[in-house]
Amino acid sequence: MAILIKTDQEIEKMRTAGRLAADVLIYIEPYIQIGVSTDYLNDLCHQYITKVQNAVPAPLNYHGFPKSICTSVNNQICHGIPNSKPLKNGDIINVDITVIKEGYHGDTSKMFFVGEPSILARRVTQVSYDCLQKSIALVRPGTHLGDIGHTIQQHAEKNGCSVVREYCGHGIGQVFHEEPQVLHYGKPGTGIQLKEGMTFTIEPMINAGKRHSKILPDKWTVVTKDRSLSAQWEHTLLVTATGADILTTPSDTIQTS
Repeated sequence: MAILIKTDQEIEKMRTAGRLAADVLIYIEPYIQIGVSTDYLNDLCHQYITKVQNAVPAPLNYHGFPKSICTSVNNQICHGIPNSKPLKNGDIINVDITVIKEGYHGDTSKMFFVGEPSILARRVTQVSYDCLQKSIALVRPGTHLGDIGHTIQQHAEKNGCSVVREYCGHGIGQVFHEEPQVLHYGKPGTGIQLKEGMTFTIEPMINAGKRHSKILPDKWTVVTKDRSLSAQWEHTLLVTATGADILTTPSDTIQTS
């Protein structure tokens, strides 16, 4: 599949979808508390996306995924299925939101602390966040995807963490997952060069232990093999003439009803 360069009209639709996805994360944050189940969070997000935003939660029924959001707790790397288990003090959780509005996708995720996290939990969460920020700073026409992957890998490993290699960022638009694949490891000067008008996600999955992963019997939830903590942050980005435009930026005032 060819890499799609978005038109101005498409970019505006993606900007709208991106803002809505970011707004969901702001909306749900106060509800992420000790004793709350991820099923409850899923139900709240589903209602907010469908009733308030008049949009579509992209994960629901995507290749059979049964819920409207992904919730990955502690050693879960990604694609965690919301369930009835209550969150407990010290948990860390990634909430991954993808909204479809007028046929275009906005995809973003962030980490939340439940109660008081451990020092290690804070550390891996911060390293993952810094990996995303450092990689966004590189986005501009002419940058190689390998430059982005190398920067993420270098920062993670310098801080005693590892980068998950089986899952990556991706092009996005009318299709949830387009070309190119955006690896979170690599060598400088390799891979395709970015061009103005490209839209894609960067979403580094960083483990406190080793990088190896496995999929649980539910065929979706990805966990660390060594049961170490994992953290992830994600934005949808547009390549502009001078850098990166973060499309998953919240509205100034989010809709509440």
